[in-house]
Amino acid sequence: MSKTGLVLEGGGMRGIYTAGVLDVFMEKGLRFDGVIGVSAGAIHGCSFLSGQMGRSIRYYKKYCSDPRFMSMRSFITTGNVVGVDFCYHELPDKLDIYDHDAFLRNVKDTAFYATCTNVETGKPEYCRITDMRTQIDYLRASASLPYLSRLVEINGKKYLDGGCTDSIPVEAFRKMGYERNVVVLTRPADHVRKPEHKLMAGLMYRKYPAFVRALRSHHLRYNRTTRRIAELEREGSIFVIRPAESLNIGRLEKDPENIQRVYDIGRADGEKYMAQLEKWLGLNEKKDTVARDKK
Repeated sequence: MSKTGLVLEGGGMRGIYTAGVLDVFMEKGLRFDGVIGVSAGAIHGCSFLSGQMGRSIRYYKKYCSDPRFMSMRSFITTGNVVGVDFCYHELPDKLDIYDHDAFLRNVKDTAFYATCTNVETGKPEYCRITDMRTQIDYLRASASLPYLSRLVEINGKKYLDGGCTDSIPVEAFRKMGYERNVVVLTRPADHVRKPEHKLMAGLMYRKYPAFVRALRSHHLRYNRTTRRIAELEREGSIFVIRPAESLNIGRLEKDPENIQRVYDIGRADGEKYMAQLEKWLGLNEKKDTVARDKK
């Protein structure tokens, strides 16, 4: 029996679009055999796995202006634009409590992966998370932006943002046995990624030549992946939800109203495509079968 996966692109604050889509999925009770997220996709994916509808938009709006959440002040004082202690400990443990028990129940049936980049090899790694209490550093590594974050060391390996090497891990998930995938993107279909600044990569990461090469070729991989996604979409083996146009949200967005606007676009798109998605997933056939069995 083929497995169905959910693939979540990153994109920093653009990811609040994904949060809107996922909240609609939770309202409709959609479940998947596996979920793989990259950077912000992993961040919002973990709330999907804990079944906490509305959590992402709630804390993003509440803390977006807090310098402990995400700010240049945090970067200057700690080396991380995202406040590590605040975002990965104080917020989920005290301020907007993460439901670890629900996560543990749900990952029994739905495998959860965070995509990270190994800076020493310059390759992506797809790290399975089975317990957020003990493995939250994989989530942090997946969302640690290059240039704006310190390296995250886990079990002797050094990691940064998974988007550097595999922004949309559709093919990786297919190779892992997820033959049919729902893909949530944060950029419109006509987006073409431009090359990275070659000098900056060499200066910042000269100790990691494989990672420098990965950064410099990032745009080629990304554009190749989006072309492949278009092919798979035409074939019918994936179902894609993406914004119709650029979301126009800042990397360090501080305006709660703009965050709400982008979230609302995600919700609207999730609702817009829900009937088609349920048909693609075969849920209508399952409902008909259950109804017949009850008669």
